[in-house]
Amino acid sequence: MSDNFKNEFFGIGIQNGKTPENLGVLWRTAQNLGASFIFTIGNRYAKQASDTHDAVKAMPYFHYDTFDDFFSNLPKGARLVGVELTDSAEALETFHHPRRCVYLLGAEDHGLSKQAIEKSHFLVKFKSELSLNVAVAGSIVLYDRGIDKPRS
Repeated sequence: MSDNFKNEFFGIGIQNGKTPENLGVLWRTAQNLGASFIFTIGNRYAKQASDTHDAVKAMPYFHYDTFDDFFSNLPKGARLVGVELTDSAEALETFHHPRRCVYLLGAEDHGLSKQAIEKSHFLVKFKSELSLNVAVAGSIVLYDRGIDKPRS
């Protein structure tokens, strides 16, 4: 591990996910792209055939009943990056990812809660006329992190 990445970690999760299959796909991508942990807020993870690498057993998985519970347990020094298709969000194409952060995605039909949007340290979006499948959106963000030079 190079010195550039020694003090880095990131997690990714979904608030009120609707389809368990999407969780399995996102967890598989998270494992492949180096996530430190995965989580859910609201709806729980259930074992899915789409999690073919059994990522939920290969890395820490956390569940929070409420956003407040989640937010009060953010890792020390981590920045919350909300992924939301909103005018106030920064374009993913120009976003510099924090070295230590937690990515939060919302359900396809409702997006992030108002509280999650307000509490996010950063909001990001990418070019898409309509919302994408949550597993696809999360995969794009994680891939971008891998090619991006992290923020100091």
